[in-house]
Amino acid sequence: MSNIQHSTTQIHYSFHHFSKLVQLGAILRCANFKKKRGIRVSLLVEWLLTTVFSRYSLFRADDPSGFSKRTVRNYLNDAQINWQRFVVLIAIKLIQYIQRFTDSRRRQALIVDDSLFKREFSKKTELLSRVFDHDNQCYFKGFRTLTVGWSDANTFLPVNFALMSSRKQLNQFGRFKHLDGRSLAAKRRAQAQCKMNDVALELLDAAFNAGIKAKYVLFDSWYASPRMFFELLKRGRFGIGMLKRTKKVYFRYRGRQMDVKTLYRILCSGKRPTRDDYFYSPIVKFEVDGQEMPVKLVYVSNRGASNQYLVLATTKIGLRPKEIIQMYGRRWQIEGYFKVAKQYLQFDQTQIQSYDGLCGHMALVMMSYDILALAQRQNIDERTLGDLFFEYGRALLDIPVAEALSWLMRTLSGLGIKMGMSSEALDTIFEEFTKALPSSLARLLGSAG
Repeated sequence: MSNIQHSTTQIHYSFHHFSKLVQLGAILRCANFKKKRGIRVSLLVEWLLTTVFSRYSLFRADDPSGFSKRTVRNYLNDAQINWQRFVVLIAIKLIQYIQRFTDSRRRQALIVDDSLFKREFSKKTELLSRVFDHDNQCYFKGFRTLTVGWSDANTFLPVNFALMSSRKQLNQFGRFKHLDGRSLAAKRRAQAQCKMNDVALELLDAAFNAGIKAKYVLFDSWYASPRMFFELLKRGRFGIGMLKRTKKVYFRYRGRQMDVKTLYRILCSGKRPTRDDYFYSPIVKFEVDGQEMPVKLVYVSNRGASNQYLVLATTKIGLRPKEIIQMYGRRWQIEGYFKVAKQYLQFDQTQIQSYDGLCGHMALVMMSYDILALAQRQNIDERTLGDLFFEYGRALLDIPVAEALSWLMRTLSGLGIKMGMSSEALDTIFEEFTKALPSSLARLLGSAG
């Protein structure tokens, strides 16, 4: 993100443009932002975004004018604010805006992934627990930030999130409040201790119910279970994910039960021809709840190593292998979001200890990224110019050849007179020029004269 703003004035204008586009006032009311008197809520949000872009914590940031930092903390820790709905509604407005400049045939997709939210030095943070880091293969204190994002292969927008804790008491460190189970705060904390795949489906359902019409859902091997593909298929969506090379997951191929490793050995022994961009693409059948589910597998070379391979799977068996590989490649956009959020947007750099405040902080990080994504799309994509784009793209009218030659002769004649050339010299030059032209052009010039 080369267009990250650090000037307060630039952030102010970017925020106002963004708030008008997404109708931020209405979204704040729908997300239960309420204030009976005093400063407007939009000013609180703008000041919080300024601290995010400036890479300051609430403690180190400059004191706001018109309200205190305590007011900001009270809003972040408000248990009645629905931060997930806040992020979803902003994403819906931006998607509707971007779709005006996107071809209707372009495939839209939702991407599911999680990232580590470290709190190594915290002791009293609510719902703090030991979580496993897939990259380092070890445990850290913190949360897993489960994220759902939208992509049209050009722009990525975060759509929903959940800060995941642990259900095991041995892994729990922080405080665990006992709240009324009917309240939003209690439901939010209960969701944080559910299984990751179940919460991922809940976040996807919230996105679908809000009006996102993406037909594809992309995920890596941590979510690519037969149950996940089956649940998405029941919702009318197609999953595209990477399967683990394990012997614990079985399917049927030509009436025989096997796993991905066994199938690969059979395909290799059959001496089937391989392609440059993939090895094999068989169709297998998984059985979930007594129902067979056809799935198309694509064996792909792992970074050009002939003895290593990756296995992609999708329930959209009509897709060609190249299209499956291309669609799965979009999943890398969410990794780019995590990188930008951690390096520039204070992703896990906060001193808030309440779980509601952490959810509010994460929602503001996603809103900051939305502003950057919108600015990047408007700066790069010329179609956001509106009618001016179509005027630039309209072809100019062709000038007839005879009129062009006549205009050229008049222009040269005028230049010759300005330079003091006599009319006899000009006539001689034009006669020689006419003789040098092809006969067809000479006739056109004569008819135009």
